Amino acid sequence: MTAYGTYDDFGVTLDKFVATIEIQRPPYNFFDIALINQIADALEKLDADVDCRSSVLCSKGEAFCAGANFGNGEALDEKGQFKIELEEDRVSHLYLEAVRLFECRKPIVGAIEGPAVGGGLGLAMVPDFRVTCPEARFAANFTRLGFHPGFGLTETLPAIIGQQNANLMFFTSRRFRGDEAHAMGLADVLVEQEDVRATAHALAEEIAENSPLGVVETRATVREGLANRVRTATARELEIQKRLKATTDFKEGVKAMAERRAPNFNGS
Repeated sequence: MTAYGTYDDFGVTLDKFVATIEIQRPPYNFFDIALINQIADALEKLDADVDCRSSVLCSKGEAFCAGANFGNGEALDEKGQFKIELEEDRVSHLYLEAVRLFECRKPIVGAIEGPAVGGGLGLAMVPDFRVTCPEARFAANFTRLGFHPGFGLTETLPAIIGQQNANLMFFTSRRFRGDEAHAMGLADVLVEQEDVRATAHALAEEIAENSPLGVVETRATVREGLANRVRTATARELEIQKRLKATTDFKEGVKAMAERRAPNFNGS
């Protein structure tokens, strides 16, 4: 196994045609535009490397990915933007950059050992397959924040679990256990927590045993148009998110989450 490139907050190794991409921002692995861009950069390099035929996406820490870190809301300005955001982050939003993840050409297996929440659930939709455990949690908790789904979830989630199940996740913001996620088709393989990574790697290795050209072209056919559909969905999601970030309900949702209490929304 050899290290593959140098990145901030995540590591990439390549062994026997399978790359391992590990997010290293424990315990919750919150993302930002820098992390999403670097993961996309790594996937694009792996696409160009004949020694890589598939990848495993995983995380170090308690959560697979808890999405964006809103904290207690004090880091947000009156428009709901992070006060410390760089100007280029405002222009090129991380959700728009996330479309690059769906443009990668080689198969990805997600090892979901802990919570995939909000935008973190969106990141968990990037892999072709998800291996998980009962201890994992899957939640599209946007409406609990007075918010709107992002990361292309309005496109990717219904495609995987059907519109009604997706609506249930969106409208209730309910957390689903790994076994419940598996039952609805959100996860493909359910194993014990300590076996998640090994099982994900075994699946990636099984894929890598096949014709690399055949796999890539088959994947391109079955996913044809996906990145464009995600791009269209994300553009609408982002437009509404920007509007809702300025509402009282969003500020209350973030505050209630930080205080671990039920939000008191007033519809404004």
